[in-house]
Parts: sequence; structure tokens; C-alpha cells
Amino acid sequence: MTRGAQAPNDIRALSRTIPVFPLSGALLLPRSVLPLNIFEPRYLAMTRDALEGPKLIGMIQPTESERRNPRPDLYRVGCLGAIADAAETEDGRILLALRGLCRFQVCRELPVDTLYRQVEADYDAFAEDLQPPGEGLADRHRLLTALGGYCDRYNLPVDWESIESAPDDLLVHSLAMLCPFTAGEKQALLEAPDFAERAAMLTTLLEMALLEPSGRGRAGLRRPPKMH
Repeated sequence: MTRGAQAPNDIRALSRTIPVFPLSGALLLPRSVLPLNIFEPRYLAMTRDALEGPKLIGMIQPTESERRNPRPDLYRVGCLGAIADAAETEDGRILLALRGLCRFQVCRELPVDTLYRQVEADYDAFAEDLQPPGEGLADRHRLLTALGGYCDRYNLPVDWESIESAPDDLLVHSLAMLCPFTAGEKQALLEAPDFAERAAMLTTLLEMALLEPSGRGRAGLRRPPKMH
């Protein structure tokens, strides 16, 4: 098991050249943890290089499936993550826990010789990501009402004691990452200007899911995509 370094508290300490992991449907948000199961050779190389260096990886969504295009365009905004834990399995996979630090804008993709892609990142618009948001910025009553309706509709078990005791940012970011929203909706949650708007957007998405015709609703809460 490899332990990651302490997170910086100033965007000036963040690397401007970062490896990126394009993965559709995967959402990493500041101060949240995304588990990943790495087995594809290019991303194993990326992870090993990151472990030997600053332990940073940028999560970003492609604008289309790699099945259609082996090198798809990338969305302009991703989230930088610090490797919190890493363990290699006997069959050569790496189990990774990536902790979100700060969102970034892609300035440009860099010409590189590595198997994996790298970009020049700009964090200036997201400096507040390094600080936890204050409490009371989310309408918890409306959010929990929507979540309760969602879970009732799809017969999902809920640990309400843990949910009700969770701080606002942990609650909102965990639900945003776990709920089966579309790639476009995940990107919208990522790009929300601030935490209050992300919380409101999450609530609206849950409420909209309740309006979908019976039998066509979304699947239940799930872990983020882990296989690549």
C-alpha cells in the first residue's frame, strides 16, 4: 500500500503539466475520493509514473466514447486528484484511491511520448476548491426530500443516520458521484460555478428523475466507474 502526500492549500503549488485519465461517466469532485481499478497498460504506466512523481492525476471526461474514437476530444474542465492510496494486486492491477483537489481548465493538450495523454492545466478560476465550503449553502430539506423519493421509487436501502450526520459537502459530492446521471449531467455538476449551485443542480436532477415514466427511470445509486 502506498500513501499519498498531503494536499496543497494554494493553487500555485499545483503542477501545470498533468497526466489525464479520460473516463466517461466518472466524476471526481474536490475533497471527495474516487476508487479506481487500473489495468489497461497505458493507465498502469500513468499511475506508476504519478506514484514516482507528484502523485497527481487529472480526471476528465471524453466528449465521445473511445469505442468510436480511440483518441476522443476532452471536455475543457476536469478535476485534479492526489493519490491517497495505491496497492498493486498479484495479477498486476493497481487499486487506486484518488482524492479530489481542484478543478482545472485545459489550456492545451501537450505533445508527449508517453502512452497516456497530458495537458497544460489552469486552476485560476477554481482557487476556492481548495477550501471547504461553509455549511448552510445546500437546501438539505429539499435535497433529502428528493433523495427519499428517489430511493423509495427504486426500492433502494438508505442509511439515513449517516446521511443526516454528513456535512453538506460530503453529502452533495458523494451523491453527485454515486448517482447514475448521464455524462453530460456529471459534467454540468463538475462545472457548477460554486458549491451552492452544485447542490441545487443535484437536487433538481433527483427531482427530474422522479418525473420520468415508470419503467424508464434511472438505475439505483452505484459506485463510480472503476474499471479501466
